[in-house]
Amino acid sequence: MPVRELQTRWSVLADRIDAKTPVHRDRAVDALRAFAILGVVLGHWLVTALTTADGRLSTTSPLAHMSGLAPLSWVFQTLAVFFLVGGHVAAQGYESARGRGVPYGQWVGRRLGRLLRPVAAVLVLWSLASGAMLLGGVGTDTVLTLLKLVLSPLWFLLVFAALTAATPLVARLSPLWPLAVVAAVDAWRFGFGGPEWIGWVNVAAGWLVPYTLGAAWSPGAFARRAPAALLLGGGIAATAALILWGGYPASMVGVPGAAISNLNPPTLAAVAFGLAQCGLALLVREPLARLMSRPRAWAKVALVNLSAMTIFLWHQTAMMAVTALGLLISTDLPGLHTVPGSAQWIVVRLLWLPVFAAALTVCWAAFRTYEQGGSRPRSLARRGSSGTPVTPSMIVASSARTRVNASTVTRSAPTPVGENAVTGPVAPAEWIFRA
Repeated sequence: MPVRELQTRWSVLADRIDAKTPVHRDRAVDALRAFAILGVVLGHWLVTALTTADGRLSTTSPLAHMSGLAPLSWVFQTLAVFFLVGGHVAAQGYESARGRGVPYGQWVGRRLGRLLRPVAAVLVLWSLASGAMLLGGVGTDTVLTLLKLVLSPLWFLLVFAALTAATPLVARLSPLWPLAVVAAVDAWRFGFGGPEWIGWVNVAAGWLVPYTLGAAWSPGAFARRAPAALLLGGGIAATAALILWGGYPASMVGVPGAAISNLNPPTLAAVAFGLAQCGLALLVREPLARLMSRPRAWAKVALVNLSAMTIFLWHQTAMMAVTALGLLISTDLPGLHTVPGSAQWIVVRLLWLPVFAAALTVCWAAFRTYEQGGSRPRSLARRGSSGTPVTPSMIVASSARTRVNASTVTRSAPTPVGENAVTGPVAPAEWIFRA
């Protein structure tokens, strides 16, 4: 297919998505969420390695072999931004539901259902795959290594679900309270020799900090730039001080073999770094909003948000599938099975990223329906002439068939609808995180 024709079809689809997006939608919020999800995915692909150096598949990290790469974790550890956006959207959604008279139980049930439904597909597939591998003679250690990679990212979903359920309470909580808990827990652990298990209190308290910031953002706490700038500057200063003089590691993700992990459980350094990230995210809202006014840029963000949970849940599976298939060629493919201990590994690993992305696309095609299916109210689904609800797949297919020039697309105002639903062919992010 000619490149020009592909560009035309993409332009048509982008214009349709743009035209059907409600004028009141805050596109910068969706852009921040997409950035956070893609940051986590790329971070895992770059700092997680499955090697065959010891005769079996085992996990390691380039951060364990090249400590100078620690700043890489500052770019790709973006969970604080995700919790910031999550708190903002949940607080807005709950207030909107209250205004419409929707009971709390109904609101939280629908929200958690949309959040957790895609997880079932992951658990079922990997339960079957694990059983098949064990029956096929794969070593228990190898199976456990793979399961850990798949399941360990799910911890954040449990925390996120709990905070979502507690939104009516935490929306009224000052971020200073969970921040004080994190500081006290770390002081007890590292300063007074407290038990290690107490650190897991910070799994809730640490991510409650950006979540409550997001809830405070909803009613206008960051209408001015000064509070966001204070978060950015204070977070940077506190993080630097904790790393330089507090004994915290520079890496913002866990490093195999390290005595302290900033992420498992979250430490005061990770929370301070998250504050800086939140401040930066709040400061770039206006430039992001201007960028998202461009249909092509907005369409990319909208489509990522539409499959955000599918991308997150299956990105590790995609990487492991490529690694496993690579074993059919060689057990020593550079950048895939080799020890990540040199600059050459990094260069070759970057070349593998498009292959991981292709595998993730296959996973997306197979499992996206668990995220998108049934998430729109039937009464609000736009129907075609046959009476069948219009879905994203149908829109993509129809745009692929069209030969209409992008300039002929009418960018009319969207049909007025309720605050928590979007009519038209594409409902970016509302299907996933709709209040």
